[in-house]
Amino acid sequence: MSLSVYDEVIGTEELNRGDRVEMVVEIYESADAVRGHDPNTEAELTRKERSLEQRKHSAGSRRYRLTAVFLGLLCVLLLTAITLLWINFNNLTAERDQLHTSNTNLTAERDGLQRRLSELEKATQEGWICFNSSIYYISTEKKSWSESREHCRERGADLLIINSKEKQTFINKLRGGQKAWIGLTDSEREGVWKWVDGSALTTEFWKTGESKGSDEDCVITGYESDPVKNWADFPCKDQFVWICEKRILMRE
Repeated sequence: MSLSVYDEVIGTEELNRGDRVEMVVEIYESADAVRGHDPNTEAELTRKERSLEQRKHSAGSRRYRLTAVFLGLLCVLLLTAITLLWINFNNLTAERDQLHTSNTNLTAERDGLQRRLSELEKATQEGWICFNSSIYYISTEKKSWSESREHCRERGADLLIINSKEKQTFINKLRGGQKAWIGLTDSEREGVWKWVDGSALTTEFWKTGESKGSDEDCVITGYESDPVKNWADFPCKDQFVWICEKRILMRE
């Protein structure tokens, strides 16, 4: 073989070996790139992954805070609603109790009025006469002042008390010209006149010029003809008709 041919063959083999080496290097580089062993690529991916993780963490934190705020507001709203419901419940309970009390009172008043109406009807049938808030009865027989009062008290009444001109005028018509015992006496202490309910004498209708005797401790109305000033005192043992008075429309 000539030298030139040998050189050509050697050169060709070296060229082929160089191509193979370069091809192997490219294959390895390609494989490294495929396997992700490029340092620059790995760093970029790591940064992206960290950024993604941070965004996920930040988003999770925001969701947690929003959830916590929402739950806090919900608790406040629920507490406010419960408080309002409790206040309304207490108010309704108080109103219910007030209505119950009012209903009880109205029922008692109704029953009282019905009872008084029945008493008034019965009293009217027995000869009692109604005037203002009381009923009055004038006897058909005569008794002493004490016996007359006892008769009135047995019927839930007492001897008449006169404390106004209007009432004195009414009684003057009721007695029909008769002298009648009224509930005024000074039997406990001479000169101190009191009504049967213990009240003091403030409005007087004594007969003009009447002189009160020391043993005359009980009072009649209808003495002489004056329609207003016709009181006179007599001994309590004397006998006259009497007038009873019973309050029928007063509140209990």
